[in-house]
Amino acid sequence: MDEALLRGLTPSVIGVLVHRGADFAAAEDAVQDALVEAVRVWPANRPRDAKGWLVTVAWRRYLDATRADAARRRREDRVGDEPAPGTAPAVDDTLQLYCLCAHPSLTPSSAVALTLRAVGGLTTRQIAQAYLVPEATMAQRISRAKRTVAGVRFDRPGDVATVLRALYLVFNEGYSGDVDLAAEAIRLTRQLAARVDHPEVAGLLALMLLHHARRAARTAPDGSLVPLAEQDRGRWDTASIAEGIGILQAALVRDRLGEFQAQAAIAALHADARTAEETDWVQIVEWYDELLRLTGSPVVRLNRAVAVGEADGARAGLAALAEVDPALPRHTAVAAHLHERDGDLATAARLYAEAAHKAPDLAERDHLTRQAARLNARRSR
Repeated sequence: MDEALLRGLTPSVIGVLVHRGADFAAAEDAVQDALVEAVRVWPANRPRDAKGWLVTVAWRRYLDATRADAARRRREDRVGDEPAPGTAPAVDDTLQLYCLCAHPSLTPSSAVALTLRAVGGLTTRQIAQAYLVPEATMAQRISRAKRTVAGVRFDRPGDVATVLRALYLVFNEGYSGDVDLAAEAIRLTRQLAARVDHPEVAGLLALMLLHHARRAARTAPDGSLVPLAEQDRGRWDTASIAEGIGILQAALVRDRLGEFQAQAAIAALHADARTAEETDWVQIVEWYDELLRLTGSPVVRLNRAVAVGEADGARAGLAALAEVDPALPRHTAVAAHLHERDGDLATAARLYAEAAHKAPDLAERDHLTRQAARLNARRSR
């Protein structure tokens, strides 16, 4: 069974049903039924026209559901009889489907869930496992999202920036359960890049590839976090790095800089350094300045303080950090790092311990706790 093929065909099959008169929610449900049927039938009897088969089965499921619902009989009269089976039309509605799933009226979590279901072709169970919530909870979230976009027209362009934000949220979820959301986000962004000639789409794809290239080196065999400076760069995926840098360079020459291109440029400078000591921190600070100009984000300002500390010394980094809201997540951890670089081990150890209590997950909490213990051990010698 070619699961990648099924998932790749999902958005275009939904688009065909919508063009035939089905509303989005009903079309998506019918296509999910068709995918289940494909999993059952295809191993023994795979069709020559996979998309046409899915369209035919999904359309029948849609008509069956419509006829079973007395409240929808008027729609049944409008959609008419079932079209004759045959080759599916070549219309590609993937981009419209992306935009619909990432509609501004949806919350970020709902947009991500609907994108994974309708565009990514994942089941509700898979999405629920990835987000560590009960399947019933995720089903309700997806149902609410579909109701929210039920009245949205399907024939007008959406906001690409909103789509990119949803995909970036998917990527940042990483890996959980039996779904690798980081890899899924890369797959979907590749799909979008093939349909949209926009430098920020390319920038996001480059950013994902460059970050994903370091994945194998981010954790030790015992599951503990490995900071970037301590990672074994021989474990980085050089093919993904080369691809990401190539995509980024092609986007940058178009001179339409956006935040994802700027983030990718920073990631590329980290990836291009053979050792941590060879990192071009001065240029990284310059890119953070560009990113801050584009976004005004306090998180960018926090990360810039780290880069300034590396480029111009810990005192300069602490001065930059003083301009950042102390309530921001990771602010205490950054302060600990900069105080350690400045030689104030007592303050750094105290701040590492404080940051550990604020850490959002166990791996980061353990890492910060070990940092505090390491400095306390050095001070007691």
